[in-house]
Amino acid sequence: MTSPSSAHTRAMLYMLVAVALFALMDAGLKLLAPHYPPLQVAMLRGASALPLVLAWALLSVGARGLLRVHWRLHLLRGVLGIAMMFGFVYGLRTLPLSTAYSITFVSPLLVTAMAVPFLGEKVGPRRWTAIAIGLVGVLVILRPTGAGMMTTGGLAILLATLCWAASAITVRLLAQRDSTQAMVFWLMAIMALGAGALSMHEWAAIRAQDAWVIVGIGVTGTLAQIALTEAFRRGEASLIAPLEYTALVWGVLLDVSLWGVLPDAMTWLGAAIIVASGVYLMRREKTHVVSVPP
Repeated sequence: MTSPSSAHTRAMLYMLVAVALFALMDAGLKLLAPHYPPLQVAMLRGASALPLVLAWALLSVGARGLLRVHWRLHLLRGVLGIAMMFGFVYGLRTLPLSTAYSITFVSPLLVTAMAVPFLGEKVGPRRWTAIAIGLVGVLVILRPTGAGMMTTGGLAILLATLCWAASAITVRLLAQRDSTQAMVFWLMAIMALGAGALSMHEWAAIRAQDAWVIVGIGVTGTLAQIALTEAFRRGEASLIAPLEYTALVWGVLLDVSLWGVLPDAMTWLGAAIIVASGVYLMRREKTHVVSVPP
């Protein structure tokens, strides 16, 4: 029998692997962003992962587990996923990966805030304070002063984060009856079909040199989702969720190695504020509600 400490250690390792793989996937998205419309990149993200996700789902839950689902919520989540991917890819055209990550770190705070009106959860004054401080961190990064980084790219990343937070609320509802495999499969399917249809009017021919990037996005995204599922299956959400912030390390390493850029001091400061408030919020939530993985 596996000891609790060993199970937590494995869960943490799975989470670290998932974060690293998602960072590689996002680097692939950033490589594609200058050459294709954001909606087309969103379609490629969904289509490249769909065969692997389908195989994973069929081997683990079977076809029945994919068909007997809550269709309306899956459709809503798919629409939010398309909007999220559009905003994220649009922002990656102009922002370093590490800066984009710093803004998206506010997502756990937004999920907690949205859980009040949509899920009826109660949030105390300390957690509202953490949410407010986290939003201040976002303002530090964006710097809405005229000479700062309040650009369309930064606002697009913030919009993508809002869509992700709303999608996480649907996950909390879907998780009550549908499997993780079904949620991932239908998100990829709706993203591939919906974003593909919306991008037809501005479709750009896929360059041969980008084929390996597209395949890499599909493989890393699928493996990351499997690792993420295993992490939350084996360990407590409040223990492993803060490890998501290690994405900033990968973002910096990828920015330096691929694009030769580093986040500036204000981005570091804003990220530190957001991470600190997020970690505090997660520790507070441990005594209130168990988080559901995205």
